[in-house]
Amino acid sequence: MNKRDCKTCDGSMKERRKTRTIFIGDIAIGGDNPVVVQSMCNTDTRDVSSTVAQIKRLEAVGCEVIRVAVPDMEAAQAITDIVKSISIPLIADIHFDWRLAVVSMEAGARGIRINPGNIGGREKLEKVVRVARERAVPIRVGVNSGSLEADIRKRHGGPTPEALVESAMRNIEYVCDMGWEEIKVSIKSSDVMDTIESYRLLSLRSDFPLHIGVTEAGGLIAGTVKSSVALGSLLIDGIGDTMRVSLTRDPEEEIAVAYEILRAARRRFRGPEIISCPTCGRTEIDLFSLAEEVERRARQIPHPIKLAVMGCVVNGPGEAREADIGLAGGKGIGIIFQGERVLEKVREEDLLERFWFHVERVLEEKFQQKKR
Repeated sequence: MNKRDCKTCDGSMKERRKTRTIFIGDIAIGGDNPVVVQSMCNTDTRDVSSTVAQIKRLEAVGCEVIRVAVPDMEAAQAITDIVKSISIPLIADIHFDWRLAVVSMEAGARGIRINPGNIGGREKLEKVVRVARERAVPIRVGVNSGSLEADIRKRHGGPTPEALVESAMRNIEYVCDMGWEEIKVSIKSSDVMDTIESYRLLSLRSDFPLHIGVTEAGGLIAGTVKSSVALGSLLIDGIGDTMRVSLTRDPEEEIAVAYEILRAARRRFRGPEIISCPTCGRTEIDLFSLAEEVERRARQIPHPIKLAVMGCVVNGPGEAREADIGLAGGKGIGIIFQGERVLEKVREEDLLERFWFHVERVLEEKFQQKKR
């Protein structure tokens, strides 16, 4: 399947929206490039060791671009030491103080996120844009429903999708008029339907790459549902070049959910797909803990593979025969299967480790076949 295409529910192909390409460090965003997954640290940026440690954990599970909050000059200056220890490009998140944007770029930030409307006026915005041009740093023009300009809010009667798009186009024009067009754009709302409609409207008026997300989405359940509905809808529409799933959780959870949304929308396939049953009265092992641990370990695997974690020895292999490797539990025992073939019958306490042995074996076989 062409990487710019996606099957819709009626089987037709939905072409991905064509956008310009920009680079955040060595990561290409837009054009024909895969949708880029990013997250944001929840550490104190001034605490360099904690921030670096979290970024490394996020790198390990597939984060490709990381954003950090820059609330003051100490945080901006800390970027110098942070970028020395990480492999993915860093974006500085700036509000209100133009000087923080300048110092962040000088410290090594490969991108900045600003709201041009609250950076301190045209003269100060020009200073930010000048340094961005000199250092080839792309700017993310970020518009949120909670920070909409007063005149636009008044004209539209609130943060409507039309109001958000008007704000975005105004701020894009500000930056372009200053001679810099390395831009990506986000327009976020905590309302799912407003988010979808805003991005759909903006995609008709601009060809700059779009960063998609639902702001203040909530905890693991509410945030996952809101993000899945909004971002899944946009991705199926062919809209979105980079994305963040915002959750009130450890940022590693954001990465896991993002890749599952991309997989479900058939936009990108990274890491294992896990099939697991919802449990029933036949389940005689602790399937919840088993599935949770398989999911945790699987986050470290970047290669596509389909894993099955089933609670019933009777039905497991038949229901999950399409998996590359699977397990099914019984009373005190479990089986490990490949297709409909049983590979091993083991004690429940050994099931996870023996299963993971076979997962690594299958991955190695797939890798060797790919090399040939």
